[in-house]
Amino acid sequence: MKNTFGSDLSLTIFGESHGRAIGAVLDGMAAGLPVDETFLAACMDKRRARGDGLSTPRVEADAVQLLSGVVNGRTTGTAIALMIENTNTRSGDYAKTADLLRPGHADYTAYAKYHGFQDARGGGHFSGRVTAALVAGGAIVLSALRRAGIDITTHIAECAGIADTRFALDDAAQLAAQVEALASKPEGFAVLDETVEEPMKAAIRAAGAEGDSVGGMLETAILGLPAGIGEPYFDSVESEIAHLVFSVPAVKGIEFGTGFGFAGMRGSEANDAFRMTPEGAVVTATNHNAGINGGIANGMPVVFRTVVKPTPSIYKQQDTVDYLAKKDAQLSIQGRHDPCIVPRAAIVQTCAAALAVGDLLTARYGAAWMTHPTSFRKEDE
Repeated sequence: MKNTFGSDLSLTIFGESHGRAIGAVLDGMAAGLPVDETFLAACMDKRRARGDGLSTPRVEADAVQLLSGVVNGRTTGTAIALMIENTNTRSGDYAKTADLLRPGHADYTAYAKYHGFQDARGGGHFSGRVTAALVAGGAIVLSALRRAGIDITTHIAECAGIADTRFALDDAAQLAAQVEALASKPEGFAVLDETVEEPMKAAIRAAGAEGDSVGGMLETAILGLPAGIGEPYFDSVESEIAHLVFSVPAVKGIEFGTGFGFAGMRGSEANDAFRMTPEGAVVTATNHNAGINGGIANGMPVVFRTVVKPTPSIYKQQDTVDYLAKKDAQLSIQGRHDPCIVPRAAIVQTCAAALAVGDLLTARYGAAWMTHPTSFRKEDE
């Protein structure tokens, strides 16, 4: 089982949904960096369930314990171990249907790979619960990126068929203003157009009341990424981000910039013309390619969108099989589940992108982007 991402800056995750704890080990952070536990807690709070009808009734404190790598609020340069205890588990909810494969879940593929030795309680290691560990590690990197002038923000682009305003792909100033507006929203429901918030919430609650679930789309903007980051082909900006984003449960698609819209365009429309600013910087007149050419950042904002499928745990009766008895069966699930994971997944996607960007920056600049956040770019000037 592969539980580690990253070459120069890496994150290893561990734990199961109903085990004693989940957690992560973040390796590659330089020594002496401030660790803002208030910021870390705020990121965890954005992912946390609130029992408000929009997310699972399983409410956890999600308090992060820093077991190593941080002393007196500063990194030591060694591996940072983070642990989050599971304090509100009800494993008995899964006992009666343990042999029934839940449609849309990893139950069958887990049997095929681990031959019944996997922890099936609450989805075990496959559960979205484990994304709390990804947020914990990613939040530390996200904080370091902000000190280096790189901002990563995610909003709910669409939920239950209701669309929010999209990021201004071709207007960097307007995009920066949108990112700033989202930063002023402390709660976990990140939308740009406040008029769509209540309709989205109503649609989520309506699906939950019917024992069903809904999906949506998330959109992420990365501002301040220096030109020259990334490699052609296997370690491109797109492939590193996509690798991590597809590690988030329920993500089934991704597009950068104009994305699938390129299919209906001509090259004369799709190409981003280069221009010079009065200050002598190279920019593009449009940003269809989302700040990436040949797998390498060109200095323009990186914008990508992901599709998040409806939560597979629904209370409607479904057809399935009894895996051990080798016969068809029907399933009515028990337990506590989200009618929609899109709002909680926004911070997960932000932190996933932060880990990818952190790894790319470390490959290019070593620890300089962390230890000299205001001057590391000068070697490229």
